[in-house]
Amino acid sequence: MRHRVAGKQLCLESDHRRAMLRNLAAGLFEHGQIVTTLPKARAVQPFVERLITMARRRGLATRRKLTSRLNDRAIFAWIADPKVSEARKSSEHWTLPAASEIEFNRYGELRKAPRLVHHLMTRVAPLFADRPGGYTRIVKLDKRRVGDAADLVVLQLVGKEGGSQVSGGASVRRKTADRRTAFAARLRKEGASKAAPTADPPAA
Repeated sequence: MRHRVAGKQLCLESDHRRAMLRNLAAGLFEHGQIVTTLPKARAVQPFVERLITMARRRGLATRRKLTSRLNDRAIFAWIADPKVSEARKSSEHWTLPAASEIEFNRYGELRKAPRLVHHLMTRVAPLFADRPGGYTRIVKLDKRRVGDAADLVVLQLVGKEGGSQVSGGASVRRKTADRRTAFAARLRKEGASKAAPTADPPAA
């Protein structure tokens, strides 16, 4: 029995599980949201929130702790991928880095790009400076993974997700309902104007 053993094993060895959590956290910090299965999202959520809490404290000691828990790799390399459409690049939840921050050599290989730990400390952590926790949320999707039909969810950083309930904009369903209401009001107005009795012309 697993008495006093915290965390889920996810049917993985410890080193494999640690690497998976690091990669999921890195993808979340880079893109703002990731699509994964529900058990993995629940496993990586406390790991991510501890990293953000740690990154809110600036300093060399914090940077070294984050480097020991994350793979400090170059990120945003997918910008040079021709398979990634411009529409997807423009719809990213993060503001893309400046052109001077990313460089490629003449063979198209990545030469210079922002580092993950620096990105976490300078871009991600300041977003939650006034928030005492709860930096992420899990949204269940209405589709399943091909192969094993596992439930898919979206793990996203709070404040960077889309949707009318967060951004304040109107959803597609709300816009459709507003158009129907306006159309019905216009029909009622036209019908009322046609049904109104006209004044009889004066007798000659």
